[in-house]
This record gives sequence, C-alpha cells and structure tokens, in this order.
Amino acid sequence: MEKIGKEVVDSAIQIHKALGPGLLESAYESCMMHELKLRGIHVSRQVPMPIRYKGMQLDAGYRLDLVVENMVVVELKSVQSLLPVHQAQLLSYLKLGRFRLGYLLNFNVYRMKDGIKRMLNG
Repeated sequence: MEKIGKEVVDSAIQIHKALGPGLLESAYESCMMHELKLRGIHVSRQVPMPIRYKGMQLDAGYRLDLVVENMVVVELKSVQSLLPVHQAQLLSYLKLGRFRLGYLLNFNVYRMKDGIKRMLNG
C-alpha cells in the first residue's frame, strides 16, 4: 500500500511540473489516471460510493475520483486552499468504503508538495 502511495504522490508531482496550477479538477483527474496506467498501476475513475445505514444501502450519488489498485482513494481538488471539509470528505469516503489509505491532492498550488494531504482510516 505504501508503494502505491508513493506512485500516487510522484504522479501528482510529475503532472503538476508539466501542467502547473490553474486547470480544472477534471483535467488533473484524467492526467492522473493516464499517468498511473502508464506506470502499470490499476486505477478506476469516478467509482460509485453507496452509503450503508442500518442494513440499507443507498445510492446517494457520491463518487470517488480515483481508486488505485482497489486500495487507495485519491480525491483531487483545484482550489485556493484545502479546507477541513475536504479532509472530512475524504475521511468519510475512507470509512464508507472501508479503505485504509487516502490522498487529498490540491493542484492549485505553487509547489505540489504543498497540496498533498495523506490520510489514514483508523
């Protein structure tokens, strides 16, 4: 899982170096998917995330930006700054999907390393 995390971070850095900040989130999402596939890593895009509540499964329209190797959730942003609500969103996704590791990547930064937030569930 840590190896996958390193590939996610390195991919984000390479994309940011090539494209810089200021593009739409969807553009970075497409590039992340392409970059990870070039590295031989399985990645799924816009993965439905149902909510389970008291024995009922609800399709509430939530989608994970990327799921890497069926283990790591990657949520992408292109915002002025990451807010606590963005972290809460990722943590909720990790809990709902029973994932252990997730990354919040904000591409709208001067240096990509300043836009990376690694989160663990549990």
